Amino acid sequence: MKQNMGGTDKLIRVLVALVAGLLVYFNVVEDTLAYLLLAIAAIFVLTSLVGFCPLYGILGIDSCSKKG
Repeated sequence: MKQNMGGTDKLIRVLVALVAGLLVYFNVVEDTLAYLLLAIAAIFVLTSLVGFCPLYGILGIDSCSKKG
């Protein structure tokens, strides 16, 4: 699996996941929307850790900086 996410992209995803988690934690968002936000946050964190986004692969997007 080739990485297709750059450092900035990973950082933004982790920050968005953190904000989503805080919104749920402080009960700003509740019920079904809370579960949806947590699922999206989990996906963002997972793709950030792996460095690969399947949707980017489908769309042909590559934000990973190339060396050489």
